[in-house]
Amino acid sequence: MLQRRIPEWLRHAPVPSVQNFAALGGLEALTRGILISVYPLTMYAAFGDAKSVSALYFFVGIISLLVGLAVPPLTRLIARRWMYTLGVFLFPVGAILAMTGHKYALAAGLLCNTVATVTAFICINAYLLDHIGKRELGRSETLRLLYSALSWTVGPAGGVWLMLWWRPAPFIVSGVAALAMLALFWSMRMGNGKVISRAKGPAPNPLAYLGRFFQQPRLIAGWLFAVIRSAGWWVYVVYVPIFAVQSGLGEQIGSLTLSFSNGMLFLAPLMMKFVQHNSIRFALRTGFLSSGLAFVLSGVISGYPIGAIGVLMLASMFLILLDVCAGLPFLMAVHPSERTEMSAIYASYRDVSGILTPGFAWIVLLFAPLAGVFVAGGLGLGIGWYLSRRVHPRLGAARGGVALRQASSV
Repeated sequence: MLQRRIPEWLRHAPVPSVQNFAALGGLEALTRGILISVYPLTMYAAFGDAKSVSALYFFVGIISLLVGLAVPPLTRLIARRWMYTLGVFLFPVGAILAMTGHKYALAAGLLCNTVATVTAFICINAYLLDHIGKRELGRSETLRLLYSALSWTVGPAGGVWLMLWWRPAPFIVSGVAALAMLALFWSMRMGNGKVISRAKGPAPNPLAYLGRFFQQPRLIAGWLFAVIRSAGWWVYVVYVPIFAVQSGLGEQIGSLTLSFSNGMLFLAPLMMKFVQHNSIRFALRTGFLSSGLAFVLSGVISGYPIGAIGVLMLASMFLILLDVCAGLPFLMAVHPSERTEMSAIYASYRDVSGILTPGFAWIVLLFAPLAGVFVAGGLGLGIGWYLSRRVHPRLGAARGGVALRQASSV
């Protein structure tokens, strides 16, 4: 009797590659990037002032933080692949709510978008640590930024242009991109992977790991770098478009500014080479100091809006340098046995920055004009520069003194 051989690709799930994760990140960038300028502008128009927008972002950030901490315990009831699916599905739900145009539905849409972001981030970060070795983390992050560059470049200006043409259009594009993201995720078949199986046992509450987290200074520092970097982007993404409208430059100027800045993501491979040629510490200190000084300068010259916008665009280039390297100290310090829980703790940087930034901006705007928010953001980035002095100069080097370039080269 002839025996039929089952094809290898049917007997074993394919191993997700760096390229697979980068493509997934590219679709997420389209899902979020097309709305990145649309949400601040529509909320500013709906609520009428920057203080109200800051308050809304503040409360959304608190809810998102609580949801992020709840994700690992929920995996006791819901497998990680389904948790990821549920999170990503909130993107189109939020888009549908926002399409109605009512200000409270718009706020609910923003909440769905934010919760979807943090849920997907926690799950995919754990998958990444499962399937990508430490030596390839730098390469993975660089490739993800490169795959995301087009969406983050076209998205901000394209979203506003679509909104002016037909208000629901950018929300429709975002929802369709989220569904494509889900399709790619399931095609990667990570549901059959080694970590997410129920047989391995459910993940404990990440709050129980806070003690372990606080016992590891490298993890604390890496998390703080992520928080401060993210806060810089919060200031840039939310308040630059509002500043452009307040200054009489129009809605398109703010969105074009974001598109130009995000276009610098194409330089991510060159920036990684800069990190490799020097060190993670040098790159961190350069990124935090330069972006912080530029933010402060933009606030000082805010009376000249075009000049202030130009300086803010310069600041964003150094924020992208931080995108390339600021997450590496944390990821390189995580123990394999703590991947899921530490991923949840790390993911909280988005929500913590999403609480602190609009919260501080809310207070600043009670006493100062919008330019004061840029100055405060610059001072916060200065804190990152000060903290990064303690990063080990050889962080990222493999055993035997092999440089980071060997660990993350393409």
